[in-house]
Amino acid sequence: MEELSRDHGPQPLDALMERWKLGTHDLVDASTEQLSHKQVQKARKGRQLTLHLMQKVTRAFNVAIWNRLSKEQKEAYFEYLHRHLFNYAKGYDANWQDPNEDLQ
Repeated sequence: MEELSRDHGPQPLDALMERWKLGTHDLVDASTEQLSHKQVQKARKGRQLTLHLMQKVTRAFNVAIWNRLSKEQKEAYFEYLHRHLFNYAKGYDANWQDPNEDLQ
């Protein structure tokens, strides 16, 4: 029996970080939950994470973006969920359109 792969390839998180011009360090700095550079790198590259860690990365991602937005932009900002950032998360939709494209 073949072992299930734990490597899912580059994640939507990685592309979104590029579009928002965020680096790994930006997420680590924004996190209040002791998120490490190694954890963010694993998330970007597609190494399978636990639900808890996916949610931790998602919270840091949202905070990192939030800190860069103006007051007007904050009112229009759509908060990302883990299913938007990871293609192996339950509820992931490959056809999902990012409602924040105008803010980037």
